[in-house]
Amino acid sequence: MTLIEKISYWLPRLLSIGFVLFLSVFALDVFSEYSGMQVILPLLIHLTPSFVLLGGVLLAWKYDLVGAVMFIGFATLYVWDVGFTRPWSWYAGIVAPAAIVGTLFFVSWLLKRTRKRLTPEQPGSTQ
Repeated sequence: MTLIEKISYWLPRLLSIGFVLFLSVFALDVFSEYSGMQVILPLLIHLTPSFVLLGGVLLAWKYDLVGAVMFIGFATLYVWDVGFTRPWSWYAGIVAPAAIVGTLFFVSWLLKRTRKRLTPEQPGSTQ
C-alpha cells in the first residue's frame, strides 16, 4: 500500500469521526434550556443526526462508497432542508466539511477499485 493509498484510506475516516463530534457539540445547547432529568429526551433528539452519521461511519469504514453517498447526501439534504436563506457560515461550517468527507470517501473508493483492476490474478486462485 502506497502512501497515497494510506492517506486516502485514513483521512476520510478520521475526518468523518471529527465531523460527527463537531455536530454533537451543537446538542449541548439543551443544557441551557433544560435541567435534571428533563434534559435526556431533548439531548437524544439533538444527537439523532450524530447517531445516524456515526452508524454510517461504521459502515463506511468497510465500504467507502457508503461513506461517499452518505456524507454527500447529508450535505445535499441539509441545504435542501434549510434553504439558501441562511448565512454563508452555516454552509461553510456544515455542508462544506460533509461534502469534503464524502468526496474523500469517493476518492478512496476509486483508488481501491483501480488497484483491484491493476492487480494481476494470483496463481491458483479461482474466479
